[in-house]
Amino acid sequence: MRVLVVSDTHLRAETLARMPAAVWVMAEKADVVLHAGDVVDGAVIDAFAQRAPVHAVLGNNDHGLVGQLPETLELELGGVRIGMIHDSGARAGRAPRMARRFPGAQVVVFGHSHQPLVEPVEGGPLLVNPGSPTQRRRQPVHTVAWLELAGGNVTRAELREVGPLAG
Repeated sequence: MRVLVVSDTHLRAETLARMPAAVWVMAEKADVVLHAGDVVDGAVIDAFAQRAPVHAVLGNNDHGLVGQLPETLELELGGVRIGMIHDSGARAGRAPRMARRFPGAQVVVFGHSHQPLVEPVEGGPLLVNPGSPTQRRRQPVHTVAWLELAGGNVTRAELREVGPLAG
């Protein structure tokens, strides 16, 4: 199973054309898209959903999506248990905190910081922050994450550079 992981898109219907074209290409190749919050506008979810099924959580900038998106989500994809949350809190203590928050999860997906991360944790979940495909902040490039799942295992987990911004 191929999983595109995005977060912090911060786009609205009228700015959706700014999404890097590479993101849409990857979404079309994905079996599922995970969005770790700061969607901002349901049009973003709709655009991804035209390409693959989408699971998303509420971010701190998703005021218009309160009641439509959960704050956290736990799901199983390809036999892999995944937990999702927008803000994982401070870097210090993150791994044990996320392991407590999502017991049994093999992967925890989060966003908020715009700081891309794919970090295996010994005895804990794989931590994945895809960064942002549209607002890199102090990061050198725009990013998403790509996961491949098979047989109940993560067989590939990597960050992918996307960009430049379209439009």
